[in-house]
Amino acid sequence: QVQLAESGGGLVQNGGSLRLSCAASDFHAVGWFRQAPGKEREGVSCINSSDGSTYYADSVKGRFTISRDNAKNTVYLQMNSLKPEDTAVYYCAASVDYYCSGYMDPQDLEAWGQGTLVTVSS
Repeated sequence: QVQLAESGGGLVQNGGSLRLSCAASDFHAVGWFRQAPGKEREGVSCINSSDGSTYYADSVKGRFTISRDNAKNTVYLQMNSLKPEDTAVYYCAASVDYYCSGYMDPQDLEAWGQGTLVTVSS
């Protein structure tokens, strides 16, 4: 399984911001999942390289922004107005042929990062 390289997690106060980075080259779709203790892995956001289209889960719309820098082969997740319920391990995932347009099924993406912890304190 191809490993992706994530960075940017940490501890932030309620209302704060963090930016996650994922080094991912030669993939069509790159997205972010998160998993909080005792909960299932949840698709957060995804971006397609073919047309730049994006997807956001309802829980993060208006607060998170996904983007990619093709020159650096890096996808970013800018997280603003963070809430304690955003606390989770965030995983970068990617696929060479998946097109993200809605619900993100972890089984549809074949490359994964090891995860980075985001903790939002109240």
